[in-house]
Amino acid sequence: MTGFFLWLRTNSQKYLLEDVQANLARQYLGRPPTVGPRTPQVLFWKHFFVPIYRRLPWKAKHFIILAMPGSHRRHWSG
Repeated sequence: MTGFFLWLRTNSQKYLLEDVQANLARQYLGRPPTVGPRTPQVLFWKHFFVPIYRRLPWKAKHFIILAMPGSHRRHWSG
């Protein structure tokens, strides 16, 4: 996997997971999640990327995933 796609996958997984954890904290603990750093990068991922990704239909997400190189395209032996 090339550097850009590895960076994209790592960051998208991190911030999508954090969003799910925050939603679960609100739902089951009745409190907001802890607040981390507020750098421009964090604000981009949390307030731009995650909401847009959540609104994309599965077909669009699937198309993007298949277009990117990575472990999800590996052909497993029988």
